[in-house]
Amino acid sequence: MNMLSALNDPVFAGFLAASMRLAIPIMLAALGGLFAERSGVLNIGLEGIMLIGAFVGFVVTFATGQLAIGIVAAVLSGVTAGLLLGLYTITLSANQVVVGIALNLLSVGVTSFFYRLFFGAATDRPRIEPFAPVDFGGLGDVPLVGPLLFRQDMLAYLGLSLIVLTWFVMKTTRFGLNIRAVGEHPEAAETLGVDVVHTRYIAIALSGGLAALGGAFLSLSATGVFLDNMTAGRGYIALAILILGRRHAIGILFAALLFGSADALQLRAQLLPINVPLQFLLMLPYVLTIVVLAGFAGRQGTPAALGLPFLRSGSQKG
Repeated sequence: MNMLSALNDPVFAGFLAASMRLAIPIMLAALGGLFAERSGVLNIGLEGIMLIGAFVGFVVTFATGQLAIGIVAAVLSGVTAGLLLGLYTITLSANQVVVGIALNLLSVGVTSFFYRLFFGAATDRPRIEPFAPVDFGGLGDVPLVGPLLFRQDMLAYLGLSLIVLTWFVMKTTRFGLNIRAVGEHPEAAETLGVDVVHTRYIAIALSGGLAALGGAFLSLSATGVFLDNMTAGRGYIALAILILGRRHAIGILFAALLFGSADALQLRAQLLPINVPLQFLLMLPYVLTIVVLAGFAGRQGTPAALGLPFLRSGSQKG
């Protein structure tokens, strides 16, 4: 098999398309983490906010029959969760790790309880019609680029456009500069007229909205159903992607594709006649997360004030 025929192989093309599709939700959550961490707030609650977004997006879409309304509701639920996180971490100066983990644990119970309250405990789960891939005709058959970019749905394209928008905001706008300033040296930023608390609240609200959008992708695009704890650790993987991508929008895209490829690989490897235990294949994305954290979790690229509450008295506490 020559190189051209290998690139055109349907199995390989399906792998590429799946890699992008599986990368989108963790990429969106990582973008949310980018806004929070650049402002100095460590959003460990990405996992829980993703789950809330998946639940709210599914319930509202099921009730209204409109995917767009479900997406809006999911984002608003994420913004609300982000503001709640901000209340504890920014205003009350609570430990950011503890608050984030508490939100993750709370979201599992809350979504499971209300799902059974709304739909009962029957084994026949309600479904919705998810987003369908956009038909680009022959563009989807272009080697490499076609499966990656032209076999996705509108929600995936929204996610990719948010990569560009995030890069533009963080790199070229005054708002992006303010976010980076309050994450590096909030006291100096305040002396220059930047409202640190206000800026951090906006950042954590954006963080929650983007993470919830990533969660909504799971229920409204990838599956068409809601399952208990369906995020399955993707919020934590998003934190690893932030580190690997150096908290940069373009870096996050490529890091998310790496993890999406690992997930797609384990799904396809399950169908191959190889003598490898299923449990080992399921471990691949999480093993990659551990490797990334072990190899790249240094202070390089980390905002200086990350995780430190801002006190207007002029001091910070760890």
